[in-house]
Amino acid sequence: MRFALVIGVCLLPLFAAVPASATEQAKTQAPDRPSAESVRQTYRAQINDNTVTIMAGAAHGSDTEIVQDIAAVLDDGTALRVVPMIGKGPAQTVKDVLFMRGVDMGITHATVLSHFAKTGELGPLRSQIAYVAKLFNEEMHLLARAGIEDVQALDGKAVNFGPEGSGTEITARHVFATLGVHVSEVHLDDADAIAKLKSGEIDATIVIGGKPAPLLSQVEPDSGLKLISLPYAKGLEDETYPATLTDEDYPALIEDGTRIDTVAVCAVLVSFNWDDDSVRSKKLERFVERFFSNFDAFLVSPRHPKWQQVNFAATLEGWKRSPLAQNWIDRAKTAVAADAGAREQFETFLAQADTDVTPRSDEERTKLFRAFLEWSKTQQN
Repeated sequence: MRFALVIGVCLLPLFAAVPASATEQAKTQAPDRPSAESVRQTYRAQINDNTVTIMAGAAHGSDTEIVQDIAAVLDDGTALRVVPMIGKGPAQTVKDVLFMRGVDMGITHATVLSHFAKTGELGPLRSQIAYVAKLFNEEMHLLARAGIEDVQALDGKAVNFGPEGSGTEITARHVFATLGVHVSEVHLDDADAIAKLKSGEIDATIVIGGKPAPLLSQVEPDSGLKLISLPYAKGLEDETYPATLTDEDYPALIEDGTRIDTVAVCAVLVSFNWDDDSVRSKKLERFVERFFSNFDAFLVSPRHPKWQQVNFAATLEGWKRSPLAQNWIDRAKTAVAADAGAREQFETFLAQADTDVTPRSDEERTKLFRAFLEWSKTQQN
């Protein structure tokens, strides 16, 4: 008993030295750490707010490479993330842009847009769809077995027009009807069609894609298959463009030194026509700014050679350009005009200046022009 009392007396000062609120003080002094749930919410918001998706066509199509190029050039992981999506061709892409959750944009064909606008099966398409940019032409390839020398020889033969309802079917029917060639339609995807073409089960197949189309580039020289011409006949002017294929494009399918005439359709980057104040519109605005501002990066290797054909300011007749894209183009035109005016004033200034001011190299001229612009700003202010 006495021993316990001594211990208690000895420990009393130790407990007395610790304030009753020590635990609370430790909590207040410790740095605040976000909870795991708040971290997840932050990441979720950042990823969704900064991400846009682009639907391409089939996995082996050239537009898939184009979408991958867009992601490679524009995606920085923080301010903007571009997610390529593999779809089921230009016709399905229009439906996906209109109705599928999470699809912001897609690459389709002008012929497909015109088809759905005429049929009305997808609603008032011209008011619901806006084009971000008119891209490039994708060639129509008519691949035939040995013994087929021209498109007229396919009259009554089995020709693959692609899956039912596909963009290939829509365009092929229009072209063959205009040419007056009546065939027995087969509906296969490109890979299966080429296999059946090699086995002799069908006589020809249509492949639409920017040259060189990846799938056709893989056809062996000894396959017995060849590309044949599609004449650019009267009646095709409104929907297609004349095009050529050469042995450089397909050395295994076209004889050396020869060229094949064909037709092409216009590929278009489209989006839903969102309201200006919507969340989706804000994301598209961020994409448009980076896409147009960094366009020169698409013109160098290793980007697809089709980018060399793109004029993003070109108009698609009969369709409404995205207001976001139109705003960027209008600002760019104003800036170019202002720059041209400033350069004209600058050249006048140089012509009237003393010889000591005249630049002796392009580099000096550029530096002097920048200084002139800065001086002009101060005068305006």
